Amino acid sequence: MKITSVDCIRIQGGDPCQGRNTWNPIVIRINTDEGISGYGEAGVAYGKGHRAAFGMIQDFATVILGEDPRNIEKIWDKIYRKTFWGLGGGTIISAGMSAIDIALWDIKGKALGVPVYQLLGGQTNRKLRAYASQIQFGWGTPDVPGEKSLMITPEDYANAAKKAMAEGYTAVKVDPLALSDREPDGRGPWKTTGLLDNHTLETAVDRVAAIREAGGPDLDIIIELHSYTDVLSSIQLGRRLEQYNIFYYEEPCSPLNPGNMLEVHRSLNIPIASGERIYGRTGFREFLEQHSLQVVQPDICLCGGLSEAKKISDMASAYDCAVQIHVCGSPISKAAALHIETAIPNFLIHEHHRWALHPALRETCVYDYQPVDGFYEAPDLPGIGQELNQETLERAEIITIR
Repeated sequence: MKITSVDCIRIQGGDPCQGRNTWNPIVIRINTDEGISGYGEAGVAYGKGHRAAFGMIQDFATVILGEDPRNIEKIWDKIYRKTFWGLGGGTIISAGMSAIDIALWDIKGKALGVPVYQLLGGQTNRKLRAYASQIQFGWGTPDVPGEKSLMITPEDYANAAKKAMAEGYTAVKVDPLALSDREPDGRGPWKTTGLLDNHTLETAVDRVAAIREAGGPDLDIIIELHSYTDVLSSIQLGRRLEQYNIFYYEEPCSPLNPGNMLEVHRSLNIPIASGERIYGRTGFREFLEQHSLQVVQPDICLCGGLSEAKKISDMASAYDCAVQIHVCGSPISKAAALHIETAIPNFLIHEHHRWALHPALRETCVYDYQPVDGFYEAPDLPGIGQELNQETLERAEIITIR
């Protein structure tokens, strides 16, 4: 089997966050001489970077033409060592490598007629507990008339938690500092670094307190700070939040300085999580050796693909560290995450992002996998069990490398 062409695909995804972000998933389809194609994704659909990733997969595609797609480790190492910048790593390099790697696993599973999790060691976890992610934007299908998406008051946060619990979720994630209460659109002056003023702290704490009261003692609450806070402000806030029995504390400071993350960990009685912007085994190594993270969150579409995510998860296991795959992409990224979560013994919980509820995202692919009563199961179809549908392909920008 040989790789004959690579389709580099930019999806016109719209704006699921109501004016706060654009959404342009970057997808790759690797085609072979035996008629089997595999799908992967570069994990920069949100924020700024999708154009760079679109170019990156085109450049890397030229490196893999003619290769046997079943030789996944060989191809990964070739991109890593023979493209010069592969050894440099970083967001866009790792995103391009991830997209290719996922697509290769998809091809191999299809060629063998088995789901990818069987190739990763088999099924360790059949049912995957999920949490409702980013409820500061509300919960439920967006863009429904009458649906309130701007979350300001504690009551708003309590109501979002109740909606998630009504669907069977037993855990939610919230960024209590994401939206300011000082401007009507939530974007007003809102300092989140250094020492926070009492009003900012009390606003965030009141929102979390409302979620705890609405959810009761059994609801697990994850605090997400997106690294918008730093060492000082995250410790300051974390000490006030300890009383609410926080499940874990995500990205309290920049992941570029592991020592800073360690200082946060030593200052709080809350497990610390990070990984969305940490790439590869080498990126996670120092965090694990210092025990500054108790939950690692590799994004399969950013960390180096399924191959690297499995190695990161195994490294984490050696340090008694749990794994929550970061998922914030198209349904292709979700499907890939479900496979590795099924296989690894240190799986903790699956991230079900609010954006994944948006019809424009759910309709991009052939299958619409959604949790049932707060739990997922991995697809049992050969490969990753997901691909773009014809309508999406017809609307997308596609550049084919031959």
